[in-house]
Amino acid sequence: MALRDELLELEHAGWKSLCDGTGDTFYGGLMTDDAVMVLANGMVMDRETVVSALGQSPPWARYEISDVRVVPIDDDTAALVYTGTGWRDGADEPSDKPFVGAMSSVYHRTAQGWSLALYQQSPVASASDG
Repeated sequence: MALRDELLELEHAGWKSLCDGTGDTFYGGLMTDDAVMVLANGMVMDRETVVSALGQSPPWARYEISDVRVVPIDDDTAALVYTGTGWRDGADEPSDKPFVGAMSSVYHRTAQGWSLALYQQSPVASASDG
C-alpha cells in the first residue's frame, strides 16, 4: 500500500472514531507516549489529556477530507497534510457552519505500525468570514 493511502486510512479511522464516540480509545492507542495535539483554539494537549478530553467530547456527525498531501520526512516518518471539514452531531441544517481546518498529522512507523507523534490544526477562514 502506498504511503499516502496508509496514512489516509489512519486519518479516516480517526475521524470515524470521533463520529462514533470512540475517539478516546482510538487515539489512546494510536498516539506515541510523548505525542501532542495542537488545537485550533491554541491548546496543546498531551496524550493523557487528549484521551480524557475525547472521552467527554460530543461526536461529529460527519466529516470530509480534501486537498491531501504527504510530506515524507524519512523512511519511518511522514506528515499527512489536508483540509478537514467536520459537522457536529445535530448540525445537519445548511445554515450550520462546519469547522474547517488545515490539519497535519505526523506519523512515525514502529515495529507495531504507524503511531501519531504530532497533530496540528488551524482554522481556515471562509470567504464569508471577512
